[in-house]
This record gives sequence, structure tokens and C-alpha cells, in this order.
Amino acid sequence: MIELTYLRENKEEAIDRLSRRGFDSRALIEDILKKDKERRTMQAELDQSLAKMNKLSKEIGALFKSGKADEANILKSETAALKEANKDLGDQLQEVADSLSGLLYDLPNAPHLTVPKGHTEDDNEIVFESGKKPNFDFQALPHWDLADKYDIIDFELGNKITGAGFPVYKGKGARLQRSLINFFLDQAIAAGYAEVQPPHLVNEASGIGTGQLPDKEGQMYHVTEDHLYLIPTAEVPITNIYRDVIVNKTDFPIKNVGYTPCFRREAGSYGKDVRGLNRLHQFDKVEIVQITNPENSYQVLDEMVEYVKGLLNQLGLPYRVAKLCGGDLGFASAMTYDMEVYSAAQDKWLEVSSVSNFESFQSNRLKLRYKDDGKTVLAHTLNGSALALPRILAALLENNQDENGVNIPECLQSYTGFSKIE
Repeated sequence: MIELTYLRENKEEAIDRLSRRGFDSRALIEDILKKDKERRTMQAELDQSLAKMNKLSKEIGALFKSGKADEANILKSETAALKEANKDLGDQLQEVADSLSGLLYDLPNAPHLTVPKGHTEDDNEIVFESGKKPNFDFQALPHWDLADKYDIIDFELGNKITGAGFPVYKGKGARLQRSLINFFLDQAIAAGYAEVQPPHLVNEASGIGTGQLPDKEGQMYHVTEDHLYLIPTAEVPITNIYRDVIVNKTDFPIKNVGYTPCFRREAGSYGKDVRGLNRLHQFDKVEIVQITNPENSYQVLDEMVEYVKGLLNQLGLPYRVAKLCGGDLGFASAMTYDMEVYSAAQDKWLEVSSVSNFESFQSNRLKLRYKDDGKTVLAHTLNGSALALPRILAALLENNQDENGVNIPECLQSYTGFSKIE
């Protein structure tokens, strides 16, 4: 949620930044500021009335003590009327405050001024590319055919048990999946991230806190009877650890890593782009989260991007880094870099990580703050996939295949206990 003080003091800048999303925010921001002015006027009126009632209460006490009961009772009737009026005003104030919150929830985060303008992924800016694309002298197979050939992932069995988008990993496929999770966790811990194992379901307040609700409600699995949501990413429960918390400035940067399964309905997804592991309803991911001082959050963003690049370098995968344009940014993000690996048999780039700076958008919803020279200040939150497994696994299978099997990257062999799937 964008800070109201920023909108009051930088209205035109906010409108300009939001235009990078292709979003005309002027009318909405005008409504927000109008509602905010109404709320502040009502709050001042209520504060003044409460102060008057408090003063009268003291006068009534003094009159009773001095034996002037008649005068005291006259004032008591006045305070009774004030109390009723204050209750009505308080109820009206709450309605205005709720309406203001609803308007603010509709406003996406303002992109950083260096975010490219654009509407779709075609407008994203490729800022880095590494590695050579494989050149096979045989007919390379897509990962779904490799999975079937070596009996390591069963898509039909998953469809039988649950439905499309819920594969069953078997044998060396399950072992490779678990090895990737452990490798990513160990790398993050070595880089100073503290591991947490959070719940896989969250309440509505947690979804609102990180910006998944109300924006992405239709994409989340909802347990209706308990009003809980299956997590779309570990970002949600990990960041919510710090909801309603005042952290110590000296603890920055606060770094957490967690592995979880992730659940996404992916409503409307169909066709060849969702075949195999390309787009699943349940998948595994290791997530890194940082909470830091606003003064250096973009330096932290760069460091997180370099960290993910390091993982891809170790896996030996050809990849590129895209700086997302405004129209391709997530609702809560101020800047995002996507890491994409090249999938040889499909001849396409697959997104495997998004690393984002949310600035104070999430922390404003979360009330995640720190003390700075006696003032309470909102922290900045960042997160990144490090990494999402399905497309990493797809690229590893396709890029490392030969005519006799699939070779395992050296960095994973101590985890898998084998060097080849054959």
C-alpha cells in the first residue's frame, strides 16, 4: 500500500510513476486524497470533541467536590449529549477510514523511475545474458518425453490422483527434486540467510499484508470453511513473520530463506506453454526474503540478483536477466528482475526466478517498522525465487541430455548420489 504522506506530497510524481504500468491513476489518487482529507477533518473534529468532553469531566468532578451538585448535573447532561455525538462521529469516521483503505488497496505500487515503460513482456529490457545454448547432433527430446522415457516424472498419474498440473516425481526424478531443494537451501544458508519452515496455509491478513489479496484472490486456492489460503509462494508466510513488528535497525539486513510447496490455480492457462513442467498448480520453490533500510534497498536488490545468477552459473544453465517493464510488474512490486533459463528442446526461455523490491508497499500494509533517530519508519521488503524448481528441472533435463541419458551437474552429484539418469 502506497504511503499516504507520499501521495499527499508527491501526487504528480506518483501519477507519473504509475503511468509506467500503463495505468492512469489520476482519478483514483484524487479520490484517495479527497477521502483522506475528509478523514483527517473528521478526526480533528472528533479529537476536539473528546478533548472538550474530557475537560467537562474534570470540571464536573471539581464541582461535586465543592458541593455544587446542581451545576455539576447540568454539565453531566451536556457530556452525555457529547458522548452520543462522539459515538456517531466515530462510526462515521470508521466508515470513511474503511472506504479510504479500500481505495488504497486498489492502487498498485508505483514503479521505480528507472523501470521501463511498456505493457507486456515484449517490452521488458534484457540486461544480461550468460552461457551457450546447447547444440545437439541428435534429435533432442522435450522434458516430458525424457520424463516418460526414464520413468522419473509421471504426469498422467498426477492427473489421476488430483488433476492436471500435479505431477508425481518418481525414482531418480524425486531424488533430483530433493537434491535441488537441499542445494538451494545450503547455498542460501552459506550466504547468510536464516532458514525458516513456515506454514503452507495463511489467513486473510497475511495475504493482504504482502499484496496477494485482494489482487490475486482468484489465483489462490481457498479453504472456505476455515477461510485460509494455500500459499502461492513462501514470500507470504515468511514476510508476515514481521507483521506488526518494530525491528531493530541494527539487525538490517534481515535475511530469511525457506522451502515450501507453492499452490496456484493458474486460471485460464492452457496450450503448449503449460505442457509438462512449464506451468503447474503445485510446485516446489526455495524463496529468499530480505528486510532492510530504505536507504540501500536497491543495492540489496542488485545483490540478490547476483546471488541468483550465481546459482544458475553453478548449474551450468544458459540464462538471461530481464528488467520488467511497468506493465509486466506484479501488483506490489516497484522493480523486478526476472531470470530466464534457456530450454533447449523447446527452444524457448523459461522464467525461473523473480527478484523484486517492494519498497514500503508491503511494510505499510504489514506495519513493519523500525526506529530511526526516535522516529518510527517503514522498512523496505524484497524477495526472490532462489529458485523455483519445475522449469529449472525442465531445463536441466533438456540441456544436459545425450543419446544415453541425462547428465547431472557436478554441483548436485553429492546430493543425488548419481551422475546420470539413464
